Amino acid sequence: MMVRAADILEAEKDRLASLMTLEMGKPISAARAEAVKCAWVCRYYAATAAQHLADEVIETNAARSYVSYEPLGAILAIMPWNFPFWQVFRFAAPALMAGNVGLLKHSSNVPQCALAIEEIFARAGFPEGAFQTLLIEAARVEPLLADARIVAATLTGSEPAGREIAAAAGRQIKKTVLELGGSDPFVVMPSADLKTAVKTAVAARTINNGQSCIASKRFIISDLIAHEFTERFVRAMSALRVGDPMDEATELGPLATPGILEELDEQVRRSVALGARVLTGGRRLDRPGNYYPATVLTDIPEGAPAGCEELFGPVAALFRVSSIDEAIRFANATGFGLAASVWTRDESERARLVAEIEAGQVFVNAMVASDPRLPFGGIKRSGYGRELSVQGIREFVNIKTIWIN
Repeated sequence: MMVRAADILEAEKDRLASLMTLEMGKPISAARAEAVKCAWVCRYYAATAAQHLADEVIETNAARSYVSYEPLGAILAIMPWNFPFWQVFRFAAPALMAGNVGLLKHSSNVPQCALAIEEIFARAGFPEGAFQTLLIEAARVEPLLADARIVAATLTGSEPAGREIAAAAGRQIKKTVLELGGSDPFVVMPSADLKTAVKTAVAARTINNGQSCIASKRFIISDLIAHEFTERFVRAMSALRVGDPMDEATELGPLATPGILEELDEQVRRSVALGARVLTGGRRLDRPGNYYPATVLTDIPEGAPAGCEELFGPVAALFRVSSIDEAIRFANATGFGLAASVWTRDESERARLVAEIEAGQVFVNAMVASDPRLPFGGIKRSGYGRELSVQGIREFVNIKTIWIN
């Protein structure tokens, strides 16, 4: 059944991509790739779930002792609009393969995507009710968590939303997994391959029109290469083609809602008022739609939104540092701890950056990305628990100890 779901996702990727783009504005090519990635996670768990959930024999003084992994029941998933298919499938594929059922409360601006996902699982042959979409208001979530039939919840979303769900689930003594916001650092040391670092930095900041929790947001650059990096980066950001997300040539589409546009514009304006300098972009585009240009800010003072808040749009904050010690301090100077991208060809620098940066994931000489084969999640105010890989499928199971004499 899970393989059949993957087949549907791949065969109908153009139709599903159109749904995503029409509802939340991501470039059509990225939406198509999202559908294909969902097929990947379905196939990954179809192939590995039996191994991940197999009984584990533990040698003790019992005649036989082992650990078994049993399903919990109905899991409530509260999911965001920015990756309207991927966020859901990376929960649903392991949850269903573990024997649970899923209830989806999707974001209110992507209802067609939510219904299409339910339809995919039904067409794939899953039993009626194994995966249900609930078209409900956010206010209905807490009463759902109080329902004895729902045994756990997972949320991908904002920090305030995470606090509310964690508190409501905690009152019911129900497990949660939270994947919240990020202010991910992108650290570039002098030994880095500058050409590749700049190209990746642009992609890492503007993926999904800049609306990604794991998008790099704070660019921490060594003084020794800061001038050259900045010149190249600003030139590349300025050259991005902004336009209709249904156009295959568009590189940067609109933000998802007028409210998101207004909040981002206000964060940039406040940062500039406090002393930040705009190198490109910096103000909403004078055209119909929720368009904001690729923007680069520098000379950002302490306390400015660009330095301490999550900017959910294509705005990059540049910081210069004089040493690896300062780079690590800057990287960790945030309440978030989702992921980091670090760029160096020096082995000792790599070892320090990997060990000392406070994040759930560190990618060296690569852009941060989720991969079904690796656990995904953060620390600090970025949440807790893990999705994907063996760790993800074991989040919503009863890890049962069996002792036989």
